[in-house]
Amino acid sequence: MKLRLYMAAPAVLLTGCTHTRVTHAPSTTPAVFAQQVRNAHNAVDAGDGDYHLNTLRAQAAAEPDNAEVRLALIQAYRDLSYPDVALEMARAAAARFPGNEAIQLSLVRSLRDANLRTEAISVLDAWMKAQPQASASAYSWMGILEDESSHWVAAEPLHRKAVSLAPQAAYLHNNLGYNLRMQSRYPEAAVEFREALRLEPGSAMARNNLAVVLAGQGENRQAVAELQTGADPATAHSNMAAVLIEKGNFAEAHKELEIALGYNRLHPAALRNLELLSRLEGQPATLPAHESSGTRWERWKAGFIRLFVGPLDVSRTDEGKPVPPRSEEEP
Repeated sequence: MKLRLYMAAPAVLLTGCTHTRVTHAPSTTPAVFAQQVRNAHNAVDAGDGDYHLNTLRAQAAAEPDNAEVRLALIQAYRDLSYPDVALEMARAAAARFPGNEAIQLSLVRSLRDANLRTEAISVLDAWMKAQPQASASAYSWMGILEDESSHWVAAEPLHRKAVSLAPQAAYLHNNLGYNLRMQSRYPEAAVEFREALRLEPGSAMARNNLAVVLAGQGENRQAVAELQTGADPATAHSNMAAVLIEKGNFAEAHKELEIALGYNRLHPAALRNLELLSRLEGQPATLPAHESSGTRWERWKAGFIRLFVGPLDVSRTDEGKPVPPRSEEEP
């Protein structure tokens, strides 16, 4: 069972990647082939009513050697949810501009989004071998791809290389910390998350990652203190409960949820985490005694439990901006 742990903004906690995955099934029937043809035509026609995309298409046709326009066009199709078209455009651009790092990384991203991680690693590895002056972003992307393949040890030197090339980039320290955390090297991970916070004090992702590793070392009080930075006490204790649920420490998670609901009995994330915890334990949800009585309260509770609260996420974002749920920060 994949756990979904819940929070209230702005804090987030680690879950798996939920980027769109595109699978390429063989076209074995006329119906499937016809649908693929329709999809291709729809993708080509997607920009007909979009002034920005029409402009980019015209500019790309007029300036075939303009790499920046190619990148913008690839991103535009990605934003319009045509990942297959974006991928094919990225392949063509990478062939036309073999030395352009931004275009190569755009291809790597499209391959990854299409769930073609092995090919993405192969493409990036070959390009980096041919380009010894690759940037921190290239090393970070390779580290991310290796992380997502659970090759934690292989990914570590890639993240360290990225940090050495851009030591003032907070997200790179966060990525290295995440890698170390996944190797259960909590003290080292904490150092990297603290450095990320020194460079970017407002990074909720790095702060939540730090709370996770502190909890991993049994320093629950310090973890709650980190989670409470920039958040109300109910949110901090609810997020701490989520960390403990992920660790399998249900008894301590109950205590944190009781504290959270003591601060705010209608806290939606705490109620969802309580419901999740009860399901995991195979028992009906129970609230603290002083809050559990009365039909009015039951109606409020039922209403809030039905609310959608986004999954917690710690770890990574695209281009340094939070994109829940992710597990590291991406260049």
